[in-house]
Amino acid sequence: MELKVSIKIKELLKRKEISLRELSRLTDIRHATLSELSNQKRENINFNHIEKIAEALDISDIREILDLVEIKKDAPN
Repeated sequence: MELKVSIKIKELLKRKEISLRELSRLTDIRHATLSELSNQKRENINFNHIEKIAEALDISDIREILDLVEIKKDAPN
């Protein structure tokens, strides 16, 4: 079983009813960076970014932002 850290930005934005652009403004994190995080395109996570997101969205439990998910492997042909 292979695991990966997933950032739940899309779910947070929907729940908090704000846009990615608004989150960018609130956190002073580039929109492109947040988009990459949201779409699971980044290999590294900047903890400062996680802290800024948590503060902007009034989150005190990191599990609301991060999740550990299993990577599904393609079945052999």
